[in-house]
Amino acid sequence: MHDHAPSSPLLSGQLNRAFLTGIGLNLLFVTVEAAMGVATGSLALLSDAGHNLSDVASLGLSMVAFRLARIPPTSQYTYGYRKSTILISLLNAVILLVAVGAIGISAIRRLQHPVPLPGGTVAIVAGVGILINAASALLFLKDKDKDLNIKGAYLHLVADALVSLGTLVAGLVMLFTGWSWIDAAVSLLIMIVIVYSTWGLMRDSLRLSLDGVPGGITVEKVQEQARGIPGVVDLHHVHIWAVSTTENALTAHVTIDEALTGEEVERVKRDLKQLLESLNIVHATLETEYSHAGEHAGF
Repeated sequence: MHDHAPSSPLLSGQLNRAFLTGIGLNLLFVTVEAAMGVATGSLALLSDAGHNLSDVASLGLSMVAFRLARIPPTSQYTYGYRKSTILISLLNAVILLVAVGAIGISAIRRLQHPVPLPGGTVAIVAGVGILINAASALLFLKDKDKDLNIKGAYLHLVADALVSLGTLVAGLVMLFTGWSWIDAAVSLLIMIVIVYSTWGLMRDSLRLSLDGVPGGITVEKVQEQARGIPGVVDLHHVHIWAVSTTENALTAHVTIDEALTGEEVERVKRDLKQLLESLNIVHATLETEYSHAGEHAGF
């Protein structure tokens, strides 16, 4: 039994517009924020601009991945380029962690040598950042649970909004107290927020790139539910992996009751197909064998 269930479009027109809008808004804000960071000497603004720039790159890479995933399979790439969505998701996580390291090094140096900063300017720029990042995150809210790359984009933008909020607080504190060290302290908090928001993405992307079982699915659960289908005696030699960030595949041996008639076997096939689709497994290759008889039948 070899089944390919139809999959939904990987990059709809609405999602494509969401990516383009998010890239445009954040690229504009990065330019303004970096310029103000250089002009004022604010490390918080510069580190936040660097993080936002990495998000622009991540959004762009995600768009590339979705477009590659739509390329039809070939004789050499029988699954097409769907795996690129997983690899780019992993690359996005690595980019963010590299940005974290740069922020941390700069923040420690600034704590050792604080520099007076215009808190009011820092607060205003950060306030604009909150609005832009929150608006960009809303573009991906509806689809965030459908794909790992979309979820990553959403989480990064939400984290950016929170980071901008922290920078806003730092600006106000500097404005009213003159504590210039707070700028570097907020940069360290930014680093912690990014690590926290990125760790899950990094873990999931790495697991899928190594053909691990996708999140939300367990071999034991698939076996247990398959055995619950009348006529299925056992499900073994099970392998489950991700073809892309939205599509999962499975190969397994199915032991069926030798007393089943041809019509009943067809019913078992339909029930297995429905079960696997309900578990988000759209590519299934099953080798069947009859209990006791030791015979194998492919269907």
